[in-house]
Amino acid sequence: MTSFTLNGQPVTARAEPGKPLLWVLRDEFGLKGTKYGCGVGMCGICMVLLDGEPNHACMLPLGKVAERDVLTIEGLAEKNPALVEAWIAAQVPQCGYCQGGQLLAAAALLDRQPQPTDDDVDRAMAGVLCRCGTYPRIRRAIHAAVRPRPAHAGSAVHSRRVSGAGIALNDFIRIGPGGEVTVVISHSEMGQGSLTGLCMLVAEELEVNIAALHTEFAPADPRYKNPLWGAQFTGGSSSIRGEWEPLRRAAAEARERLVATAAKHWKAKRGECRADGGYVVHQRTGQRLAYAELVAEAARLEPLRRVALKPPDTFRLIGKPIPRLEIPDMVAGKTVYGIDVTRPNTLIASVTRCPVFGGRLKRFDTKATQAMPGVRAVVAIESGVAVVADNFWATLQGREKLVIEWETGGNPAPDNATIRAELKLATTREGKAARREGRVSLAFRNATQMIESEFAVPYLAHATLEPMNCLADVRRDSVDVWVGTQSQVDTQKVAAKIAGLPKKQVRVHTQFLGGGFGRRLETDFVAEAVELSKKLGAPVQVIWTRADDLQHDFYRPASHALLRASLNADGWPTAWFMRVAGAALALEGVHMDYGIANVREEYVEVSSTVPTGAWRSVGASQNAFAIECFVDELARAAQQDPFEYRRRLLVQQPRLRTVLEHVAQMSRWGRTLPAGHGLGIAAYRSFGSFAALVAEVTVDSDGVRVPHVWAALDCGIAVNPDAVRAQFEGSIALGLSAAIKEELRIENGRVAQANFEDYPILQLPEMPAVEVEILASRESPGGAGEPGLPVIAPAVANAVHAVTGKAVRRLPIRV
Repeated sequence: MTSFTLNGQPVTARAEPGKPLLWVLRDEFGLKGTKYGCGVGMCGICMVLLDGEPNHACMLPLGKVAERDVLTIEGLAEKNPALVEAWIAAQVPQCGYCQGGQLLAAAALLDRQPQPTDDDVDRAMAGVLCRCGTYPRIRRAIHAAVRPRPAHAGSAVHSRRVSGAGIALNDFIRIGPGGEVTVVISHSEMGQGSLTGLCMLVAEELEVNIAALHTEFAPADPRYKNPLWGAQFTGGSSSIRGEWEPLRRAAAEARERLVATAAKHWKAKRGECRADGGYVVHQRTGQRLAYAELVAEAARLEPLRRVALKPPDTFRLIGKPIPRLEIPDMVAGKTVYGIDVTRPNTLIASVTRCPVFGGRLKRFDTKATQAMPGVRAVVAIESGVAVVADNFWATLQGREKLVIEWETGGNPAPDNATIRAELKLATTREGKAARREGRVSLAFRNATQMIESEFAVPYLAHATLEPMNCLADVRRDSVDVWVGTQSQVDTQKVAAKIAGLPKKQVRVHTQFLGGGFGRRLETDFVAEAVELSKKLGAPVQVIWTRADDLQHDFYRPASHALLRASLNADGWPTAWFMRVAGAALALEGVHMDYGIANVREEYVEVSSTVPTGAWRSVGASQNAFAIECFVDELARAAQQDPFEYRRRLLVQQPRLRTVLEHVAQMSRWGRTLPAGHGLGIAAYRSFGSFAALVAEVTVDSDGVRVPHVWAALDCGIAVNPDAVRAQFEGSIALGLSAAIKEELRIENGRVAQANFEDYPILQLPEMPAVEVEILASRESPGGAGEPGLPVIAPAVANAVHAVTGKAVRRLPIRV
């Protein structure tokens, strides 16, 4: 028994003194705001304050906190309301999973240094990682927290209202007896702000106050399929742009039935009535009827086949920077992620998998593991060997005692060198043509000058801060799955297959995601939980370790690209050839939009034992690097300015040309820079949006740093401009991390890295100042979460080229 003070209250913990405080907080006290991210004190997101000093709860034995004071995120609002309010005002969180660590580290800094400088902030916050890349907002919030606030400013912490009851007007909208409106959210929320954006669409057309909306995630059901892709999943920057018309139409149709019901009640004409703030108003008499009074009768009306949507010039919400509805819960430690779900009698499992790609279990010895306190079972499953225990700490302790022998097969074990060589060799073979325009061979024969370059990118991990996890409860006639997933349809499908039940008997309970980036489109972690629950006849939650996450990912594919171009006597390209080699997902995202008459693009698919999957912006993250760096090389060969060269080649692409011109103006392109500094530019179209970016870099003996980035975006109508800006900032952070830091190291057929120590990602001090301007548009919304990522790596690479005179053709950038 260990006694201490927790968030101002005396408590006593029953756990053994050696158990890390992280698991005591989560298991005994139900305080889930302190998160598991790495388990070895490298990510900082499990931060608590011990007697006012920041400590990693995953490394802090319970015995060390006896008779001391512990503060977690759940208690921070009372201790430092100004910081929490500043966090909300700056709209800091994206997925929100790291916010406990971020806020407590910031609180400790402000206690020590009430007026911190930027350098103070960078030093204090360097150890707390954010994969979403919300670093610029963290800086702003910390500085804002020390400034005097208006006297009327009260606490901004209000819990998100979840899942109200009510009468359904359609699949997406219910209205309760008190007038509360519940919006069914058919897309996953992983930091992109789509939950609030979708609510904005409903509130706009339904004419209700967005702050009063309730939300719930949709079940797995064909009614909630992604309109762009025809299946229920979240990816490809598709939530808002996919629902732009369907969800607005659902809300407008509900509104019109409510208005018609009121008009019937008053025996008035429809044109005499209007919806306003959750009421229908009779304009001539001023009479009002609340939606709650009308919904029962309105629900009985036949749905309207046609309904008019509000024109953009009447929008009162869309296009305004609306605070995200889910952020107050995130900063209070109340948001429930998949890893936070608890169900009665749930067992916790950790799975040991073969470290070599394609390997299988040969034999294992469980004697020492089964003797460990708290361990309930050791089970062989399809993916490896699972240790099942009462809690995750006991599971990890038991897992360390396992003795396993693997069958790794007779295939040659890949490593980075052989992978790069195979991909390079593949570009010497003729590929499958994806685009043919004009006569490339003839243009090459008649060229004044030929330019050829090759570009290579490595495998990358997703490294979401919330490790993969899933809780499954398999019973004789049904299955329930609680999971942070990007693909409800695939989750339901795999659970049904393993349980041997029809899909309609599988209920998927979508949770908030602590990062997705494409990784949670996969279902391997779902399959493990369902298989174990079926075998053990009990609810089982599978939780991965950080090493599991890095070593058993579905990685962003490595690829190699060969590019050739012919130039005429004036230096303008007359033909373009591009051949990309890699896994199938590496062959996507090629949009060479420059005005070149003769074009040929080819793909060579290369199989590998290394599993691959979608990674934020998919193939655009690799291919934009090759295309935009090569265009810079053409401009330099022609002895022309890279901006002006692009500008002339984009005559037929006005939206892309406009963002290019805008970002050049923002960055004051062409100005004289200090020695060792350079500017690089890139522009790219992806996911229905147009982005251009200028990066300023410094190059010295310490390597490459990026102090400043300017970005211009045309994403059509920006439903929530601040959320769009946040996504652009975050995509720049992830793309920059990939450009200057990340590379998966494969040795002897396995991933050599196990944590953030040997797979480092971008930290706050490395994050540039970012200026994002969103161009006004009346076009339908394009994507927001991914279009910023493809342009950052080539912009940085081109800036390095400007400084050093040497072209960058491989990532990560090494000088």
